[in-house]
Amino acid sequence: MGAILGLGMTHYPPLTGTDANMATILRRVQQDPGLPTHLREPAGWPAPMRAEYGTDGGTASAAGHRDALLKHFRKARRLLDEFRPDVVIIWGDDQHENFTADVIPPFCVLAYDEVEARPWHRPGLPPNVWDEPADTTFRITGHRAAGKYLATGLLEQGVDMAYAYKPLHYPGLAHAFLNTIMFLDYDRVGFPYPVIAFQVNCYGRRVIAQRGGRGSLANPVLEADLDPPSPSPRRCMEVGAATARVMRDSPWRTALIASSSWSHAFLSDKNHQLYPDIESDRRLYEALRVGDYDTWRKTPLAAIEASGQQEMLNWYMLAGAMEALGRKPDECDFIETWSFNSNKCFATFMP
Repeated sequence: MGAILGLGMTHYPPLTGTDANMATILRRVQQDPGLPTHLREPAGWPAPMRAEYGTDGGTASAAGHRDALLKHFRKARRLLDEFRPDVVIIWGDDQHENFTADVIPPFCVLAYDEVEARPWHRPGLPPNVWDEPADTTFRITGHRAAGKYLATGLLEQGVDMAYAYKPLHYPGLAHAFLNTIMFLDYDRVGFPYPVIAFQVNCYGRRVIAQRGGRGSLANPVLEADLDPPSPSPRRCMEVGAATARVMRDSPWRTALIASSSWSHAFLSDKNHQLYPDIESDRRLYEALRVGDYDTWRKTPLAAIEASGQQEMLNWYMLAGAMEALGRKPDECDFIETWSFNSNKCFATFMP
């Protein structure tokens, strides 16, 4: 039987850039003509947000935010190295990258043999924190045999699972997966573990209508133009549980990783896209901390969408998996922010 390590983390894109640019998403929202006038300047923001943003556009606070995230990434990497997985399964979202208008699967096991990714090749990208050139290429080993085994096992458990052996529209891996690998290898010592990317349609109603990104406050997408929804939180937990059962009975030592930040400011229209839904995140974090998975299961998809927590469906997969294995977090930590788009959580579920 295969041993399983569970990890929760983030693939936060601004961490790939410099501290001076970490609040770029916020600054874009400030330029949206639909933002109320009194919120365009820090004087109209909540006091904790003003303090974090400071007089330097958040640069000093960004350095502290980075340090907090890197502490957890380096610990997660140590745990991976000690566990020595045969395969790493990453639950991540696809923001109109590999899957676009021709097909949006609710879930898809990407059973690749190997892919090459060039995260800095697009023109006009800001500097990356590693100062890597545009032609930098990452070669990521896959595990087709384990991917086929997983897809087969899920189908046998009644999960109508899609799978793929090669990318569709996006060369390499979408950023949810690639960033996770890069952050687990932040110190650039190499990442030797085979990866199965497990796509979850987190963006649902906004995946094509908003290309998995921020919508305009001035000209929001009409309800009739939104897309069909994501899988529900309950269904994500069920599929996560089925994944845990399949890999528990497999011959491979498996790391199951959920990768996403929690509520996103740019998806939280009720906060004018300025800051995340901190209160809702805190409630779910407290439930996770004590292993109250029923609270997670009963959260309706409408509440997830209203709070900008779409990407947390990746974490619902992990929650379902760990519940099926009878585990609560051995360690977890909630990293709160007002200015840097999204709260972050890290969790460890030891074998």
